Amino acid sequence: MKKLLSAVIAASAAAAIVYLSGYGYILNAIILNIKNGPFTPSIDDEEKFPSHSINTSNPEPWEKDIAYNEKKLSECLLTDLEKTRTSSILVIHNGKITHEQYWKDHSPSSLMNSFSMAKGILAILIGCAIDDGFLQSEDELISSVFPKYKNSHYGKYLTFRHLMTMQAGMDWEEEYHHPFSPNSKQYFIADLAQQAFGIDIKEMPGEKYEYQSVAAQLLGLALRKITGKELAVYLSEKIWKPLGMEFYAKWSTDDKEMEKAFCCIHATPRDFAKIGQLIIQQGNWKGRQIISQDYCKRLLTTTKANDAFCYAIWANDDSEPRCRFFYGFLGQFIIMVPEKNMVIVKTGFYNRLEVDRKQRPLQVKLIIDQLT
Repeated sequence: MKKLLSAVIAASAAAAIVYLSGYGYILNAIILNIKNGPFTPSIDDEEKFPSHSINTSNPEPWEKDIAYNEKKLSECLLTDLEKTRTSSILVIHNGKITHEQYWKDHSPSSLMNSFSMAKGILAILIGCAIDDGFLQSEDELISSVFPKYKNSHYGKYLTFRHLMTMQAGMDWEEEYHHPFSPNSKQYFIADLAQQAFGIDIKEMPGEKYEYQSVAAQLLGLALRKITGKELAVYLSEKIWKPLGMEFYAKWSTDDKEMEKAFCCIHATPRDFAKIGQLIIQQGNWKGRQIISQDYCKRLLTTTKANDAFCYAIWANDDSEPRCRFFYGFLGQFIIMVPEKNMVIVKTGFYNRLEVDRKQRPLQVKLIIDQLT
């Protein structure tokens, strides 16, 4: 009994030290995952966190090509997909599904975690906010929304564009491999706004590229402030309903009901594909301009600081066919190949994808090469 009591006291003391050291989110993560599943992030995290619903109306399923699933994936591609723990792959060509395949008990109705693909979707919503008159342009200062940045030496120069292009100059080191990293804290923390507003701007915005998930969270906070709407509601109004998404989706939130703007839109591959098709069509959907053509062009234009990165969407103009793609942790992709009128969605659960010198996953090129 004494040993048990000593163990309880020691565990309580350790928990108190962790909490007082600013790592209380680790205790929350442990409790959450004991209750709801594995400790590590997963594409199947939809039930792990609170969320806001992204509603749809008048669902319009994709039309299947006459040769739907008749052509099998090459052995080369299939081997790679299985090695990298792929959950789904979906191919849209000329506006129709030509191939669709699922693994690990997933199906066309399975909601899967976007991870950082959400950053690109958030950038699309910024275009909608400009069209709606909530913003004059992406060059508007963040201090116009959050006046605290007017008093920041560098923060007073920070714009919406800087946040989307990862040129915010924030004091944040992107790190995914240990539980004490800011990214781990961001994934499990109870108050995302408190964390984001607590990060200093250490350098002049716009001078260099540095991928920082906190930039997307600050962008999401600003978008929510200027629209006066939950991000999930705005996404539903501007994208999910107009595109006739086949399924409702979810956007995970913190305990304060703020969406995790840097990640965690849970949707089906079929509906993620519609987002890619919308961008390939320069913002037009069945004759209706959902997002302005000019903004879509800027959305896909690479920056001087990094010619592999646009507005939170990745680019490869170094090989043919050229492509743009949304890229999420563990290998989530919405790949757009405009010259082939092709959209490819791939989801998975693999954190060791090989990358090129510009940090682009080599799997994207392999997928394109094998499917075009």
